[in-house]
Amino acid sequence: MADLRRSQPLSRDAMAYVLAGGRGSRLKELTDRRAKPAVYFGGKTRIIDFALSNALNSGIRRIGVATQYKAHSLIRHLQRGWNFFRPERNESFDILPASQRVSETQWYEGTADAVYQNIDIIQDHGVEYMVILAGDHVFKMDLEIMLRQHVDSGADVTVGCLEVPRMEATGFGVMHVDAKDKIIAFVEKPADPPGMPDKPDFALASMGIYVFHTKFLMEQLRRDAAEKETSHDFGKDIIPWIVKNGKAVAHRFTQSCVRSSFEHEAYWRDVGTIDAYWEANIDLTDITPELDIYDRDWPIWTYAEIKPPAKFVHDEEGRRGSAVSSLVAGDCIVSGAALRRSLIFTGARINSFSSLEECVVLPDCFIGRNASLSRVVLDRGVHIPERLVVGEDPVLDAKRFRRTEKGVCLITQEMIDRLES
Repeated sequence: MADLRRSQPLSRDAMAYVLAGGRGSRLKELTDRRAKPAVYFGGKTRIIDFALSNALNSGIRRIGVATQYKAHSLIRHLQRGWNFFRPERNESFDILPASQRVSETQWYEGTADAVYQNIDIIQDHGVEYMVILAGDHVFKMDLEIMLRQHVDSGADVTVGCLEVPRMEATGFGVMHVDAKDKIIAFVEKPADPPGMPDKPDFALASMGIYVFHTKFLMEQLRRDAAEKETSHDFGKDIIPWIVKNGKAVAHRFTQSCVRSSFEHEAYWRDVGTIDAYWEANIDLTDITPELDIYDRDWPIWTYAEIKPPAKFVHDEEGRRGSAVSSLVAGDCIVSGAALRRSLIFTGARINSFSSLEECVVLPDCFIGRNASLSRVVLDRGVHIPERLVVGEDPVLDAKRFRRTEKGVCLITQEMIDRLES
């Protein structure tokens, strides 16, 4: 019987719990109306689709998503794109807004509290393992491998970790491990991060991914909830307590990252700033990008809108609908405009004599004639007026739009309305 159980995927007896309540304030106006996990990415998907797809592709069929900050856009996306789970097949998909289930005055106060307040729902599923995931990172990961390591090592908690150059780990929670990857200390944003025993020039940084036996997790959440001097957070409270009082083991992302034949490095991105967001999207236009979104063996599931194909029209000198090194989603019409190294989401209308270079254009944008845009992120539904030029005059751009230190301009409709008023 034991051999039979070992041959069964552990994901069948696991629940993935995605923490998707983050503000994402460093994305500025992109998160004025939506939570960071709901921000668009890659031409068709949203950031949260990566964490959810990792769970689904790993074989996990019970998923919960905790939402809080400006959650309407996120909840609508989840309802439209992730409503295919069937209870009669032992599947479930729970959207769990902060609903004051524990206290009439208490919203989610930390990542651990966002799980604690839904203990009764989790216990109803009767799963043996809990996988806690952050909903705001871009990566591909086989969680079954991490689950197997958790069971085989006898750990109380297994912590997903990135291998990063040691002095680049100062902004992370860093795991100090022994030769067997047992965590002997957890250090939050250390000035001098501890190196790995086998790679002293690298450090293990927490990915915000944790695996627990469900019973043990429930015990820890109740213990933490009863304490007053705590922020009810996994990284600040739960994990350090287990490191000190139990057995915490690091799981190296390189062991479970999913790579197609075109991907050479373990890909993980926190697209939490405008520059990082722009760069990760524009990187997808490379001939062989670091992230392969065309990998059919590990698809990124999302809300598949029923839209007509993209269309390119006009073929005259100076007025030719064209795209070079670009991704263009469905329902886009490129009418006598030129795109270069740009990523265009669904429903764009790009009019004659316009040019876009290194632009990320979110859904339903309209670009008027003779516009010239370079190194720009357009929020959803922005109408660019005719002859607007962005990317040539840094001083003028900074007065009108949100311009980053690296020269990327974020443009919202409110910014355009101020220009025209």
